[in-house]
Amino acid sequence: MPMPSWLYEGSLWVFLLLNVFIGGGAAFLAGRALALKWRPLWQPFVFMILLAAAVRFLHYALYQEVFLSLNNYIVDYLTMVIAALLGYRLTRVKQMVTQYYWLYERAGPFHWREKRAG
Repeated sequence: MPMPSWLYEGSLWVFLLLNVFIGGGAAFLAGRALALKWRPLWQPFVFMILLAAAVRFLHYALYQEVFLSLNNYIVDYLTMVIAALLGYRLTRVKQMVTQYYWLYERAGPFHWREKRAG
């Protein structure tokens, strides 16, 4: 099943396999690891540059897709950043509500809030 060529050159199934499952899983774990070490929020953006290049190489090596395609690289990078930020934020919320349980309570999967007095 092909994707629109203006968005991404290649098969939808290859995109889902390499970008979402393999690369996205690695990006999610990288974002989680950065949050566990209390790293700043800008670091996932930097590290995903390298991971997107690795995923782009897998597209090239396994499925003979174009390696040096700026459009495809940008889509790969954005996919990795979204997955990394998801892992980062979920982990940070868990950290805040468990380590500072007297100050904060969970306000959903992506947010925390100050505990109400009384």
